[in-house]
Amino acid sequence: MDSQIQRLDEELRLRRYSPKTRASYVRCVGAYFDFAKEKASYPDVGLIRTFLLQKEVKGDSSQTINLYLNAIKFYYRDVLKSPEKIDIKFAKRSKRLPVVLSHEEIEKILSTIANAKHHLLIALAYSAGLRVSEAINLRVRDLQPDELMVTVRQGKGNKDRVSIFSEKLKGKIASIVAGREGDEYVFASERGGKLTERTAQIVFSRALEKAGIKKSATFHSLRHSFATHLLENGTDVRYVQELLGHQNIRTTQIYTQVTNPSLRKIVSPL
Repeated sequence: MDSQIQRLDEELRLRRYSPKTRASYVRCVGAYFDFAKEKASYPDVGLIRTFLLQKEVKGDSSQTINLYLNAIKFYYRDVLKSPEKIDIKFAKRSKRLPVVLSHEEIEKILSTIANAKHHLLIALAYSAGLRVSEAINLRVRDLQPDELMVTVRQGKGNKDRVSIFSEKLKGKIASIVAGREGDEYVFASERGGKLTERTAQIVFSRALEKAGIKKSATFHSLRHSFATHLLENGTDVRYVQELLGHQNIRTTQIYTQVTNPSLRKIVSPL
């Protein structure tokens, strides 16, 4: 099946899927090949369903199960060009509200980070609403300090977008990128190349712990907080959608549930 995995990767490359998505699809289809063995040569809907049910029993999230299904569908539809439709519905995703940090909690987190590069990483991710992959992939040319804007290249869905950042970061950015070429990574690793997503996550987790914050927040919570705080400040949800790079406004509207002022005015009858 190695040749089929190679064909899958080549098709993903031709369609300009991001490296992260390519790696995920290859991993998911490879796992299905290991499960289906020789039956993987054609789309056996019953077998695919059994495979996905095993993932559900194992405790995989709806998001993970849907990733497996998307990858398998892509392989049979776009690589093998199979005319047979895989009629399996996507798993229903949970409607949990995002974990949002308050302004004070953000300040506490930043106050624990002594390393200038790591401090800017967390501050900029919050200030511009960046995903961890977008933050570590920033290059010097992507920052426009005079306009207080940042260009996010090939974000989720392989799309470019422009976001904003605070004037408070101008000096910190200037210090970090001084004397560096435009194609160099803003958050370069000491060993060459860029910081890894794992390193960025560790930087955030350690700062969260040092700040004494008990919320189950992750690096991505910085992005959730950016969106929520903009809406709290009265920014139109359509502008927030554009800054976040959401294709569907319904994805952005979940933050209106977090920041709904009308709910906060209701007094319990107890």
